[in-house]
Amino acid sequence: MFKGLDWPAIILYLLLVGAGIISIYAASYNFDNAGIFDFNEFSGKQFMWAGLGLLLGGAVLLLDYRVYEAYAYPIYGCVILLLIATIFVAPDIKGSRSWIVLGPVSLQPAEFGKFATALALAKLFDSYNFNLNQKLSNYFRALMIIFVPIILILMQKETGSALVYLSLIFVLYREGMSGLVLFSILCAVVYFVVAVKFAEPLVLGIPVGEFTVLLIISLIFCCMLVFYCRNLLIARNVIIGYAAAGVVVTVLCLCGITVNGVLFFMILLGAGITYVALSMMHGRIKKHLITIGFAAASVMFLFSVNYVFNNILQPHQRQRIKVTLGIVEDLRGAGYNVNQSKIAIGSGGLTGKGFLNGTQTKLKYVPEQHTDFIFCTIGEEEGFIGATAVLLLFLALILRLISIAERQRTPFGRVYAYCVVSYLIFHLSINIGMVIGLCPVIGIPLPFFSYGGSSLWGFTILLFILLRIDASRKERRD
Repeated sequence: MFKGLDWPAIILYLLLVGAGIISIYAASYNFDNAGIFDFNEFSGKQFMWAGLGLLLGGAVLLLDYRVYEAYAYPIYGCVILLLIATIFVAPDIKGSRSWIVLGPVSLQPAEFGKFATALALAKLFDSYNFNLNQKLSNYFRALMIIFVPIILILMQKETGSALVYLSLIFVLYREGMSGLVLFSILCAVVYFVVAVKFAEPLVLGIPVGEFTVLLIISLIFCCMLVFYCRNLLIARNVIIGYAAAGVVVTVLCLCGITVNGVLFFMILLGAGITYVALSMMHGRIKKHLITIGFAAASVMFLFSVNYVFNNILQPHQRQRIKVTLGIVEDLRGAGYNVNQSKIAIGSGGLTGKGFLNGTQTKLKYVPEQHTDFIFCTIGEEEGFIGATAVLLLFLALILRLISIAERQRTPFGRVYAYCVVSYLIFHLSINIGMVIGLCPVIGIPLPFFSYGGSSLWGFTILLFILLRIDASRKERRD
């Protein structure tokens, strides 16, 4: 088994964990000359977590690879029960009930749910004659495995950890899910951002954001008719009709006649959808129906944005989104962490201020700088070069794991590997985006760097299970 281990992946793991311990020491250094391995310091505790993590990783490697296949569902079930118990037994810590306290140790079950969910999803795809696109119930089974832990973690009021599981949608795409689903998710994000960001001023009696989104929906509707349905005749007539309607509305506005924007777009899209529905009998009926459904669903989603934003999201979540989108500046409140983080990273310049010489981090201007905002310490002390080196290490690990995924001989190994890749990419993208102000602050740690035993152990187990499965790939069936 040890001959079959992917040692480049293990070396990258050790480099990232080692760099993480050094970064935690730099982020928590307080001029008292404490050593990096002092167990009274965060870096010393992280070193202890890393050592225990290696023992866990070793135990994972010693188990037969067939154990993970045979007990994937029982492991998933046990973790689900643990997540349910966490809702009731976990103490309230900063408004979240996601940590189980065992004496001096606190563990977050959501971190261990990642490998359990990945195993269950891999087991499902490895079932006899299972094909995601074979029937609709297969989608339901896959989505149920993903969404059960999401719902339970949301009940713990831990939104950030719950969102991580949504990254598994990329695994479904790799296994045959239509790219239209990813396109729909992208459109939903764009609709939400534009509608919230540009709530003022008004155009044709509606917010400019909604007006812009309705234009985007109309454009996508036409583009899908051309490139997806490949029906140039219908597309041409729809485009001509939309252009004529736009000219008429422009003339009416120039003449001082008030036009109801919502009514205009509803008539416009309704007429286009009706025309396509009446004309689609000439062929490609399924694609035409999908196009019509996409346009209708887009309009319904748009008009639900305000309700969701104002009535479902919590006040602190709304404020963080507004700060991220630049709607408000709250440098003393919700925007404080991100503003100080950007100052720290920007002050590092090209080469940084030097190890332990950061001013923003040493004077504790950045809250949580040893956990979620650890990357700002790297940016300030090691500069652009150091931050880039860290990102290149992550890139090398991700590319290596993709290579491991593609050489697997069974769906179980391939799906599990892509689950690991999806988790890593999501964590990396959101955490760094959060630190530099591109994403709202949702409390997602940087893998192998942020302080905390649960996160480090969770990713260690996740990675080493993959390495154990990969080490035995030659023994497995074609």
